[in-house]
Amino acid sequence: MRLVLLGAPGAGKGTQAKLLIDKYGIPQISTGDILRKSVADGTPLGKEAKSFMDKGELVPDSVVIGLVKERLTADDCKPGFILDGFPRNTSQAETLDGVLEGMGAPLTKALSIDVAREDLLKRLTGRRTCKGCQQMFNIYYSPTAKEGVCDKCGAEVYQRDDDQEATIKNRLEIYDQQTAPLVDYYTKKGILVSAMSDGTIEDMFAKVIKLLED
Repeated sequence: MRLVLLGAPGAGKGTQAKLLIDKYGIPQISTGDILRKSVADGTPLGKEAKSFMDKGELVPDSVVIGLVKERLTADDCKPGFILDGFPRNTSQAETLDGVLEGMGAPLTKALSIDVAREDLLKRLTGRRTCKGCQQMFNIYYSPTAKEGVCDKCGAEVYQRDDDQEATIKNRLEIYDQQTAPLVDYYTKKGILVSAMSDGTIEDMFAKVIKLLED
């Protein structure tokens, strides 16, 4: 199973990815994780990436693709992999396809986790985080028993700056502009499957597996 995972912030990609990792025994590959490890390890590509990061610049696609390709050649990727957060646009997707074709390992599917925009806003703006134990709550779906107080440790819960409505709307606009066109790209390639995120996590996972294995 060689999979690209698509979906807006708050769609629940992370939860489904963990379940897919357990089921198929394949790694989840995040460009952020790869980047941090390569920089920490001081690899040639890591050093190149760091030179851009130190100047506050975006790491070029050529470097990111190089890091991804390096990661995909690892032994644990032989049975398959889940790409999460990459590609971010159609240009990256086209380059990735070329890399994978060259490796003889084209994508099996692109899975899009879809959520109604109103529900996304509730999931994200409703999040509250405990200042003590970092436990997460949601004022709409999983509120604390006592308002503003963590059920687990009794510390104060608060709304993080990146969960403010203006910030969330900006993140969703960026997603719509840059990443949503990937849905069209993979649809045209005939490998896109979409699942509406509703019901329980288990119901959603059953739906995802059926789509991937049909």
